[in-house]
Amino acid sequence: MQERLNVVILAAGQGKRMNSAIPKVLHTLGDLSLLERVVQTTQKLNPNAIFVVCGHARDTVQKQLSHLPVQWVVQEQQLGTGHAVLQALPYLQNDSKTLILFADVPLISVAILKNLIQATPKNGVSLLVSDFPDPSGLGRILRDDNGIFKRIVEEKDANSEELRIHEIFTGMMCLPTGQMQTWLKRLGNENAQGEYYLTEIPIFALADGCAVTTVRLAHFEEAQGINDKQQLARQERYFQKIQAEALLIKGLILRDPARFDLRGELQLGQDVKIDINVILEGKIELGDRVQIGAHTVIRNCKIGHDVVIKENCVLEGSVIGDHCSIGPFARLRPETVLSAEVGVGNFVEIKKSTVGLGSKINHLSYIGDAHIGQEVNIGAGTITCNYDGVNKHKTIIGDHAFIGSDTQLVAPVMIGEWATIAAGATITKDAPPHQLTLCRKQQVVIENWERPQKEEEKK
Repeated sequence: MQERLNVVILAAGQGKRMNSAIPKVLHTLGDLSLLERVVQTTQKLNPNAIFVVCGHARDTVQKQLSHLPVQWVVQEQQLGTGHAVLQALPYLQNDSKTLILFADVPLISVAILKNLIQATPKNGVSLLVSDFPDPSGLGRILRDDNGIFKRIVEEKDANSEELRIHEIFTGMMCLPTGQMQTWLKRLGNENAQGEYYLTEIPIFALADGCAVTTVRLAHFEEAQGINDKQQLARQERYFQKIQAEALLIKGLILRDPARFDLRGELQLGQDVKIDINVILEGKIELGDRVQIGAHTVIRNCKIGHDVVIKENCVLEGSVIGDHCSIGPFARLRPETVLSAEVGVGNFVEIKKSTVGLGSKINHLSYIGDAHIGQEVNIGAGTITCNYDGVNKHKTIIGDHAFIGSDTQLVAPVMIGEWATIAAGATITKDAPPHQLTLCRKQQVVIENWERPQKEEEKK
């Protein structure tokens, strides 16, 4: 039977160094808030309960993240990490382990947390430690000559020799809840900050004859806290790096892994190629042999096999069939559905429309609230005039229709199958199938007309 697990996530700090009106834990990494990212990780541990200790801007935090499956605990005064956990203590089950995490350490992995939990002695403490190249501001691990853990010293309480130590305590620990109750109540604040530190708990454990184990983190970046915008930016790049490496192993071809951003979930087929500065957001599905050009943004799209998306495109909420070609400089807005072999060219915008098999919209056109049949050709500069200032209206274009350049289709309107619309037309009534429909005034030439000149040219 799996032992009960409580998770306590500390999220009460103000985050002054962020220099932002946004609470620190609501800043995003990979397009997900720091706190939500930690919660998602802990959910994979199948805990009995997740408690979030909040303080600064708690109403904003709770409102924005009300969908999270957590119990909120308030820390009215920020008096240190030990004091924060103490606020959650009344809600924790005694016959359980408690895992303590931090909302501003968003990249800790499930695997290392499982190791930390499994390494926890029956009545003792398991600490997550790591070697940091720059340990500034962090508590140092002190060991005896045999390498056995002695205690943790906070930087502000450390002497010059202790400050040279690079092995740090990440702040994350796991321990029996019943024992923790006793140790938390013994915490004091006789230190440089006048706060109640969790770092005292291992000292109490050793004094009570309980074991203290340490679990070493291989990649210190996983335990890097985010306290300012520089750290946030560095962690974003590290996050993108590990995602890119995982995708490369799966077979994705990235022209430059350092210039790739995945801000969501990606499902991909074989031999997908992605050029530089591509941003993928939300839920993305890419079929086999998809090619994505540079500087493209794709958000919540399903893309079929053998699709070519050229550079500088923006696609959102769209479904794209096999063998389509899109761009460059094309925009597909939500509820766009392209059947197979559709061509969408440069400076074309499509919104809430379906485009049938083999149809082409190659240049400088806006298609909104339309249903376009198979093998339709839409000429350059075509506009579906779908909005009357109050309501949106539908344009329906039948199979094999030909829409000439610089045409305005004023919805609601229907263009029949095999219909031809002459260039420059403004169509306000249904156009019959198999017929040519045009709307033009007679061309007039004004003889002896002179082009206006600037005053200085007349002189």
